[in-house]
Amino acid sequence: MGTNIANSQLRVLGATERIDRWWLGPMLVLLGLSGFSVYATWAAFQGEHYFHESYLSPFYSPLLYIDTAAAGSAPIEHAWIGAWPEWWPSFLPNSPAFLILMFPGAFRFTCYYYRKAYYRAFVASPPACAVGGIRQGKYRGETFLLLFQNLHRYALYFALGFVVILYYDAFASFFRDGQFGVGVGSIVLLINATLLAGYTTGCHSFRHLIGGGLDCFSCNTVCDVRHKGWSLASILNRKHMLFAWLSLFWVGFSDVYVRLVSMGIITDYNTW
Repeated sequence: MGTNIANSQLRVLGATERIDRWWLGPMLVLLGLSGFSVYATWAAFQGEHYFHESYLSPFYSPLLYIDTAAAGSAPIEHAWIGAWPEWWPSFLPNSPAFLILMFPGAFRFTCYYYRKAYYRAFVASPPACAVGGIRQGKYRGETFLLLFQNLHRYALYFALGFVVILYYDAFASFFRDGQFGVGVGSIVLLINATLLAGYTTGCHSFRHLIGGGLDCFSCNTVCDVRHKGWSLASILNRKHMLFAWLSLFWVGFSDVYVRLVSMGIITDYNTW
């Protein structure tokens, strides 16, 4: 595993004694995160075809403002605040996603797992265990990026709020004109909320939030309840990487599904 390689050699990018395909993981992360980032940016700039019947794309939820003139937009009664504001910059499209994606994006970007993933894949620091990375300068402590990543514990609160909202959207997707039904889109949105809940509640910060700072887990009822919550979060935490990727893929797929149905490209099979 390269334990005998000299420290000077580890300063050379790719230098290692490993004989396995160590580069495969970082390459897949690079392709996966780049692909999602490109699609999410493109989807945010569209500002249309994010709604169909009772289906709302998670990229656009919650709908703070709505431009009803956009194709495939939600009715105005779905707006939390109202019609599209006049103060919106003219150089940006009237897209509700611009008011939303920064919050889940901040949570993802500062996530402990994703830090490791994008440091290895994008800046090769290092690209893998016992593999030489891009030469770094003298360590200067926590600089701007590391300080920004400390916001993760605060971004968690927004992420938990979004999980509740997305579960509400999933629940609402089973009703049209007051009539209960089941559609493929309803199931897609319910799975999306569940995967995001698993990713968020398996987060290290959430685990610390509910169980950290306790010297005794069984001293009283409150401590016992927190211990049970901490134990459940620990189970999810062991699968944190899996939930990170499944939820990332599925939230993008959910937007694609709603978009294609709204555009009439595919048919949503349902019981209505």
